[in-house]
Amino acid sequence: MMVDKRHSGPSRQAGPAAVPLYGFQPPVGTPYGLEVSTVEDFFAQHDDWPWNPPRPGRATFHYLIAVTEGELRHDVDHVTRTVAPGQWLWVRPGHAQCWHPPGAARGPFILFEPDVLRPDLARLLAPLTAHEAPAVLSPHPDDTAWLQQTALQLLDEHRALGRRPLDIHHALRRSLLESLLLRLANSPDIAPIGTATAGTGRADRYARFLDALELHFREMHQAADYAELLGCSVRTLSRAARDATGMGVRELIDERRLLEARRLLRGARWDARAVAVHLGFTDPANFGRFFRDRTGLTPAAFAAGEATTVPPPLPG
Repeated sequence: MMVDKRHSGPSRQAGPAAVPLYGFQPPVGTPYGLEVSTVEDFFAQHDDWPWNPPRPGRATFHYLIAVTEGELRHDVDHVTRTVAPGQWLWVRPGHAQCWHPPGAARGPFILFEPDVLRPDLARLLAPLTAHEAPAVLSPHPDDTAWLQQTALQLLDEHRALGRRPLDIHHALRRSLLESLLLRLANSPDIAPIGTATAGTGRADRYARFLDALELHFREMHQAADYAELLGCSVRTLSRAARDATGMGVRELIDERRLLEARRLLRGARWDARAVAVHLGFTDPANFGRFFRDRTGLTPAAFAAGEATTVPPPLPG
């Protein structure tokens, strides 16, 4: 079993804890926090959980799926993503997710805990593993075949447990995983991998902004508020944000509020008025417009389960 089903049931209180959190629990004999399978085998081995019936959950580890055939549909933070052949689905720790039946989807399926990566490479791969990085990656065309082949080599090595000493077996698995991630970081949707080291000051400032955003996104909604909190100018903070993500500070604030709204409306079943108050909107109607402009749906329609596609981009 790849995840621990021995968790306490969803909280009955209205809040984000209503979406259960699953920990990593690989099959007996599998070393360290890394497991590799295929989409088809995973579903064949777990025919009654957690997609029958589909229900949301969160995990403490990474789900990484390469789609080589068919199409895979998967909800990430209450938005249904469609992953085509050649693309990769990445569900990062803490993301709310919900499975759909795989249909004809095929491809390698990698699960790993964050601490599998060596610290130096984890820092280098931060733009790729970040919580706000894209859920669907479209690698550079020159990398597609190499990535799929490396994923299959990782699968083969994972299945080779017992053929060589355990430490060497795991070192090979980790080396293949890290090589794959370094190449996957070349995807057009990911900030250049040298960004964090090329501009350490800006990277540190952006990291501090993310920490502040997590603490204050409910009540602080202006770039100037965060710049004052961090002791810098709005322009300086905006440069750090754009270096890291290509987005402005206000866009990131709005995205974080929107993410929380999705989680509360669908995962925790809050009503729109309660979500509006929680996120600092003075008028529920303003929240309704905010949500509709970014998703194409009213909060009520989204809560009823009508969201089936990635929302349109934020207005410029």
